[in-house]
Order: sequence, then C-alpha cells, then structure tokens
Amino acid sequence: MNIKRATKPLLATITLVGALSLTACNIDVKETGGASGAAASNAPADNGNSGGSGDGNGNGSNGGGGNTGGSGSGTGGSGGSNGAKSHAGGGKVGICRTANLSVTASDNTTDKQTGVVTVGLKNKGGSDCSISGYAGVDLKTADGDTISVDRNGDKIHPEILKNGESAAFNISFPYNNTGGSGVRIAKILVTAPNDTSQAIVAWPAGSLPADNPDAPNKGQKLTISPANKASDSPAG
Repeated sequence: MNIKRATKPLLATITLVGALSLTACNIDVKETGGASGAAASNAPADNGNSGGSGDGNGNGSNGGGGNTGGSGSGTGGSGGSNGAKSHAGGGKVGICRTANLSVTASDNTTDKQTGVVTVGLKNKGGSDCSISGYAGVDLKTADGDTISVDRNGDKIHPEILKNGESAAFNISFPYNNTGGSGVRIAKILVTAPNDTSQAIVAWPAGSLPADNPDAPNKGQKLTISPANKASDSPAG
C-alpha cells in the first residue's frame, strides 16, 4: 500500500513538468534590426537601424581595365537584417539595401573644370524602402589603387522609394585638362546609405589629374553629394 500512495504524487509531478515544458515552447524571439560594419558609419540619427564605426566608405576587390566610356550598371551583394523607418501611412519601411538596388553610373560633365558622374540607385526590391544620407564610395584606378571620396556637406533629405523609383547622387571630381593621361579610374565601389554590402560599376567618365587629384589647390575637390530621390522617377 505504501508503494501505491508514493506513485500518485510522482505521476502528478511528471504531468506538471510536461505542462511547463509545453509552455516554454511559446517564447517569442524578435529579430533586431540594423547593420554593423566599416561602411555603416553614415547612418543618420532619424533612421531605425544602428550603424557601426568606420569612415563611410566600402572596401572591395580591385577593379581592372582602363578608362571606360558610356554607363555602367551592377547589383550589390546580400545585406543584413533590415532596420525600420516610420512610413507616412503609419507602417514601418526598411532601409534600401544595396542588394535590392540597381546601381548605374553616367557621365554628366558639362565643362573642363569640374567633372560630374551621376550614380543612380533604383529600387528593385518589390516594396517601399527608405534612403537617407550619403552612400559610401571608393574609386578603383586602372592600376588597382583605391581613392576614397569625401562628402560635400550638403543637407540630408530622407526619402521613401517605391518599387521602381530611383534616388541618385553626384560624384564631383577635378577635370583632367593637363594634356596627360592623368589618373585613369576603372571602377566605382558603391555602398548604399546605412548598409554594408557593395555594388561595383564601371567608371563612365574621363581621368583625374595625376598630381594629387583631390588637392585643394586644384580648385575642385573629389566629393559626393547625399542620395536624393530623382524627380523624374516614376514607379514601375
């Protein structure tokens, strides 16, 4: 009889432990947004993602080849988990990841003093995304050297890109009118604002002066503007 009485509490204990185990399976796991890395330092304060430290310029493989005419296009690699930004409709919109952008570059130089290359960032991710701030930009020379590009200090305007809409920024550079071959640029390494992955596109314009291409005494510096929504950017 003593054995039967000891068995009943033991079964109740096993039943209780089983109930606790089932309850423990219902724990919610929440993904944290934001990206970290050397290229994420250009994250503005009003974005939902937090960036890492660095100089805002991406690092990538060396570009090859000589100076390239026309326009180039490319697609970046995969990004991390999306940060979020409040949408005008009340929802959350993730940042525009390099992987979800079609990146192009075109020569818009109009004089022989300052060269201009416009880099387009078209949203092809299938949903709205937010873009705010400066992209990370490095230039790869035909010799394999890397030239970092500084920001021009213009004010940042956060934008929402619908699927098919585009943003753009300009790379301004001193025009090579020395008569020599100058510094021939082969590739542009582009990291979307607040992201860490890169896209690589061909440099579509002329060369830079050979003797310190971004020196202040040239009158023109090598700079980029912040990414802004293109005015002629229909969704589709």
